[in-house]
Amino acid sequence: MSASTTVASTPALTSSSGLFTTPKFWELLWRSAGIQSVAFFVIAYFIYGDQPRPGSSPDTLVAFYDGNRTRILIAAAIFGFAVLNLMWFAAAIRATLADAGRDGWGAAATAASAAVGGVLLLLISVSAALAYSIAGSGNHTLLSGLNDLWWACAVLSSFPRAMLIMAPTFGLWRARLISNAAFAAGVAVVVLGVLGGTTWISGGLWAPDGAYSRLVWPAIGLLWVVVVSGFLLTQRPSARAEW
Repeated sequence: MSASTTVASTPALTSSSGLFTTPKFWELLWRSAGIQSVAFFVIAYFIYGDQPRPGSSPDTLVAFYDGNRTRILIAAAIFGFAVLNLMWFAAAIRATLADAGRDGWGAAATAASAAVGGVLLLLISVSAALAYSIAGSGNHTLLSGLNDLWWACAVLSSFPRAMLIMAPTFGLWRARLISNAAFAAGVAVVVLGVLGGTTWISGGLWAPDGAYSRLVWPAIGLLWVVVVSGFLLTQRPSARAEW
């Protein structure tokens, strides 16, 4: 092999690998992280199955956690990827708000995403621990207590989830990047999110395991993530050194 041949092959190698080293590539990847997060959440949800209700009998809990052990642990790993992408989504929001001179709201979004990620990882950890060993240990008191704790944490997670929506909504509006109508829609979602933290009725729609807490509010939150991700993708990427 001659030196000229080696040199000639170098530009091709550089151009093929250069795509993954450009700030624009990482900018677009992080801006689409919200959509990736939603996809992972939906996939994990269907693999995981229907969470046992608060106060379920020990037999029901053992049948779910011990009987679906492998499925729950697979879903836990996918949920982890969903949370990871959610963190990237929040980072893209902060970068966008920083470009617009509203980094205060960006910092609030970062703090909220950290709180949301922490609670979600706690929920994932509890489910994984129950499936991995606790459900098969015969300790029904601990099993029931942790299952009820799961529901309490799910309800209270509504507050940081609402804050994660509030910070970008106000920040983007203050930066004049969204219209008043979009701002009003975002505020409405924030209100609906805060209401999710009040679902403590013993039964029905407004129970911790009611339709609002289990389906309506999570669906609204995921839809918001998709909409904001679409908005981020329409913005002109900035060539930041930090990417």
